[in-house]
This record gives sequence, structure tokens and C-alpha cells, in this order.
Amino acid sequence: MNQNGPAGLVPFALDLTADEVRRRAAVLAALGPDWDPVAVLRGEDAAYALLYSDLDEEQTRTYDMLVAAGVLPGR
Repeated sequence: MNQNGPAGLVPFALDLTADEVRRRAAVLAALGPDWDPVAVLRGEDAAYALLYSDLDEEQTRTYDMLVAAGVLPGR
């Protein structure tokens, strides 16, 4: 093995910290000042409840089975 590593490969490292900070800042800027994460979560909860609100017996059994298996979150 030489000083460059196995088979002459040169070690390489890349720090993406600055790019990640830039990316997160861009996402928050794109969301804008009116973005309300609590309201978004309430809306998602309401949509989820509506999605599973009118299930027949077989669908309810399947839903309960999937919740018990951890595939879907419970209500």
C-alpha cells in the first residue's frame, strides 16, 4: 500500500454542511412568511380522517389489520 491508499486511490471527503444550510434556507424562503406548519398538520389530519371515514366492514377489518401490523398509523 502506498501513501495514497489501496491501489493508488486518493482519499476524498466532501462536506455538504454549507450546501444543506443553503438548501434549507431556500425551502423556508419558498414557503413564505404565511406558512403555518400547525395548520398544515391539522389539514393533513383532517384529510387522513376523511380518507378512512366511510369504510365498510371488510375495509375496516383490513384497515385494522394494517394498523396492527404497523403499516398504517392508528386514528
